Amino acid sequence: MYFAQIKLKFSLFKLTIAKGTLITAADSPSSNSNAVHYLSKLYCRFGSQAVMMSTPARKRLMRDFKRLLHDPPEGINGAPYGNNIMLWNAVIFGPDDTPWDGGTFKLTLQFTEHYPNRPPKVYFMSRMFHPNIYADGSISLDILQNEWRPIYDVASILISIQSLLCDPSTNSAANAEAARLFSENKCEYNRKVREIVEQSWTADCLCC
Repeated sequence: MYFAQIKLKFSLFKLTIAKGTLITAADSPSSNSNAVHYLSKLYCRFGSQAVMMSTPARKRLMRDFKRLLHDPPEGINGAPYGNNIMLWNAVIFGPDDTPWDGGTFKLTLQFTEHYPNRPPKVYFMSRMFHPNIYADGSISLDILQNEWRPIYDVASILISIQSLLCDPSTNSAANAEAARLFSENKCEYNRKVREIVEQSWTADCLCC
């Protein structure tokens, strides 16, 4: 019953991210309108900054932000941290009908002026238990390494990470225990994942 209530709570909320804080807006016409209005103002502020600075990386990040603002893929969200367009906070929801279902996992993305020719550094801030996620939250994912292409954007990165949750690779494991359990004892692996999901409802970061 408790899990059902938690899951319902998250399904009725939209996550927006601004000023370095996760802001939850109830999915009603009035509050949703306020959230969209706030993010639109945030986009305009970053847009004017990007024009003034006018580097290719910042312009591209504004385009990525616009896509996430107006056409966000299901189960992910992200926005720049404070006034820094090169540092983003993001949230990934655990995919439905999987052991990750109901989880809300926080990440940071650090970009450089080489973006989009080089990928950002991406870290989970939430505690994770997954074959391809290191203890420090860094992620072993091909598109963040040797398979990166400039066509990828922030939405592509977050969608790929969300997919990775349910489709890990055990060939080059970042977490040996998670890889072993995923291959040899799926029930125990799923149990540990469910613990991580429950922790994600209250824990703020890896240090908590």
